[in-house]
Amino acid sequence: MIGSEALPFSKTGGLADVLGALPQALARLGWDVTLVVPRYRDSPEGEPIERFDMRVGGVSADIGVFESALGSARAVLVDEPTLYDRDHLYATEIGDYPDNARRFAVLVRAALEYAIRRNVRPTVVHAHDWQAGLAPVYLKTLFATHPLLSGVRSVFTIHNMAYQGLFQPDWLPRLDLPWSLLGLEQLEYWGKISFLKGGINFADVVTTVSPQYAREIQTPVFGAGFDGILRRRAGDLVGILNGIDTAQWDPARDLYLPEPFSRDDLPGKAASKAAVLQEFGLPADTGALRRPLIGMISRMVDQKGFDLIAAVSSELANLGAAFVVLGTGDPRYQDLWRHLAAEYPDRIAAYIGFDERLAHLIEGGADLFLMPSRFEPCGLNQMYSLRYGTVPVVRRVGGLADTVTDVDASGGNTRPNGFVFEDHTPDALLSVLRRALAYFENKSGWKALQEAGMSEDHSWDRSAGEYVKIYDWAASKGDMNGSGQRTDIYRR
Repeated sequence: MIGSEALPFSKTGGLADVLGALPQALARLGWDVTLVVPRYRDSPEGEPIERFDMRVGGVSADIGVFESALGSARAVLVDEPTLYDRDHLYATEIGDYPDNARRFAVLVRAALEYAIRRNVRPTVVHAHDWQAGLAPVYLKTLFATHPLLSGVRSVFTIHNMAYQGLFQPDWLPRLDLPWSLLGLEQLEYWGKISFLKGGINFADVVTTVSPQYAREIQTPVFGAGFDGILRRRAGDLVGILNGIDTAQWDPARDLYLPEPFSRDDLPGKAASKAAVLQEFGLPADTGALRRPLIGMISRMVDQKGFDLIAAVSSELANLGAAFVVLGTGDPRYQDLWRHLAAEYPDRIAAYIGFDERLAHLIEGGADLFLMPSRFEPCGLNQMYSLRYGTVPVVRRVGGLADTVTDVDASGGNTRPNGFVFEDHTPDALLSVLRRALAYFENKSGWKALQEAGMSEDHSWDRSAGEYVKIYDWAASKGDMNGSGQRTDIYRR
């Protein structure tokens, strides 16, 4: 498994959560998993194993290998100080590092070289996002006839279509790739090369992080220009919903909460509500505790629906609810929440920044959790909210559509567990908030929503079981029938 960040070694976003948890869940299912990530400046050291020289595009790279346990899985950290010992993972305030193409090509090559030096043939190579997009490409080109790696199958997972790894074509020879890859069905994308496109076109199976997002990215609205490329691979594209760490996110054992609670002991949630109100400097008297509390933990950007929130900001204080918000992002949205908190100090509070303890406290203490995203490949906070009896209010996109069922939904096998709106408009957002707040007065109905969400299994063990099917399917790709068609193991 190859990726650019993973907990506890590095993190900028949800990819790190996935790569920190999925290898461990797979190991619990009996797989021998090696995760390869860069050793950045602040990464825990691990145990030094070896150093070797590796040439990429005729330029030498001095590779150090550090190993560390990752539960029952194995993490390998690739140490190359000239490439990874930097202030940031991908970019500075000015822009992306200009040598990102080399930085992440070296990561992939070092991962494959590690397998070769260990003389262990992988069953499958699982590459994540554009930074590892060259892994399927190298397996089908540079290593196509290698005694150990020839025929090894690959899986490529797209975590966010918005990041595509675009570089000038003259990088091809500098990465030991032939000019023939500058083609429409290879890496070429509007005159550049795309590592993301390489991963999509060369992998045996392509996955993304929710079934709904797998459908959405094949459309012009959500495909970020790659919808045609993905429709071409539609028969090999599968959406698997991410999981959450149910040990870290468990209201019955969460050390950040003042009192434990569970589906069978919901009254304990009231202590968290009182604590979060006090923490944010909002009234916490009897009347305030009866008032519904809406929480948000998010990057403050358009993707997360903050444009909609800005459009209805003058109405928020009149909804009869209190708001607590945690996050950073676009300065105009940070300023918006600062202004609202100053104007309505008894109803609205915001913490500009991030604090893990506050994140857990908001999930534990809020009555509702708001996620009005423009697009959301998977989303984790709605699953944390469900586990904590905090009813999600979401837009029907990506993983939000796969995890939240509206209270008014009829039919199907899923119990209602939240509130969902369709259109990305201010009116639709206001309407769903008013509908949710009105339903909050139905105490028995509200409790049923909480219990429905808290009964669901969003663990990584469930998701890992789906990935095992994908690995079996990818490994079988060499088995073709007489018409050249595969026999599918994975049934969608």
